[in-house]
Amino acid sequence: MKQAILVRGTRNSVLRVAAFVVVMALSVGATPNSVGPRFARWIDGTTSTEPETQVQRIDDDSFVIRQSVRTNFEAPFLYLLFGTDRALLIDSGAGGLKIRPTVDRVIADWRTRHRNRPIQLIVAHSHSHGDHHAGDDEFRERSNTEVVGLQPQQVAAFFGIRDWPNAIGRYDLGHRVLDIVPTPGHEPAHIMVYDARTRLIFSGDMLYPGRLYVPRDRFDVFRASAVRLAGFAKTHPVRALLGAHIEMTTTPGKDYPMEAAGHPSEHGLALPPSAIDELEKATAEAKSPAEIDRHPDFIVYPVAPKPA
Repeated sequence: MKQAILVRGTRNSVLRVAAFVVVMALSVGATPNSVGPRFARWIDGTTSTEPETQVQRIDDDSFVIRQSVRTNFEAPFLYLLFGTDRALLIDSGAGGLKIRPTVDRVIADWRTRHRNRPIQLIVAHSHSHGDHHAGDDEFRERSNTEVVGLQPQQVAAFFGIRDWPNAIGRYDLGHRVLDIVPTPGHEPAHIMVYDARTRLIFSGDMLYPGRLYVPRDRFDVFRASAVRLAGFAKTHPVRALLGAHIEMTTTPGKDYPMEAAGHPSEHGLALPPSAIDELEKATAEAKSPAEIDRHPDFIVYPVAPKPA
């Protein structure tokens, strides 16, 4: 069994005090097609009493935070990984709520279990789209905290990637080294984070159970990132991929309407390692110009380039 922490926020309160309720996640809570970590049912917008955030534990040093679709239709997933010296928060949410109280509580609970060990917080991002950094301002004045920039050169500099996007970065949280894989295409600064301890890839918006949006003028860049990811996976054991959203239902190939207010019968969060090869093959075989390409667990979704 794993712990799931439901975090209730009072959106209309001036202080927005968060209360924490702990429940237990039984194996039956996972959807039939789930792989990798087994989670309790995620908040999905289908109940009026749903809390603003939900936290579930992968292990004692790894946590997943989901933002309710009722606060923002993107309903993103954030990841908080602890080493002995630093904690890495991957993404800061889509706005519509205060995310810092949830993050601070998880950190406080972790520190309590580690004799109040001081820990630096690093706020980084899977990429620079607004639904992944809307909470950054909440952390800028937080003590012992650094917020990583959003541009490719800033990301490369922070993680020590000298040859962007071809080289792999490494970042040490303290007895826990993460691999940083540049994966531009969906967005120029996109990265994936690989954790050898859990054998998980935190895959952002490039590969998750949903619509993988790719500007048509960046499809070649996206394709190259799929090749880079597949090459990385061939030399690193991968248990599963955990992305930034869920937009697929439990019906293979079927997604929710865009900006859906609820996600009944939601696909599991995790994707199997085989999804990496499937994405590489899909991009290699894509027509020119690329067309919408449905797969059981994701949809390659080319879109028009944004105006300059």
